[in-house]
Amino acid sequence: MAVPTEIRHRASALLEELPGESLVKAVEFLETLSHEALQVSKSPKPSPDEAALLQIIQRRLSSKEQDRLAYLRQQNDMGVITDTEHQELLMYVERVEQQDAERAEALIQLAPLRQVDLKVLIKELLPTHSNVA
Repeated sequence: MAVPTEIRHRASALLEELPGESLVKAVEFLETLSHEALQVSKSPKPSPDEAALLQIIQRRLSSKEQDRLAYLRQQNDMGVITDTEHQELLMYVERVEQQDAERAEALIQLAPLRQVDLKVLIKELLPTHSNVA
């Protein structure tokens, strides 16, 4: 995507206005951004197999479903859950457990595709919290 000329001119004008110490910091910042952009452009696009596995690994409950699950868990913890709500809670728990099993299988398949250790992949791709925990 081309950056409009006026944005480049504005950036140049701002650089011209900076005092020496700030200019050094600005150049360091720009170098960091440039390096990051270069790294992103060099990183290979995932294969279709990888993309499918990543989709499974990243699948989560929607925020609305997570809120509902949290509410049902709270009702259960307080001992005021209805039978209908309890059945709904069990369905959510089963769904999350199924997603976790599919996620684990996808991670196991993805590790050799990327030629990385499974532990490294888990740290890279999984959040530190769970849908149910």
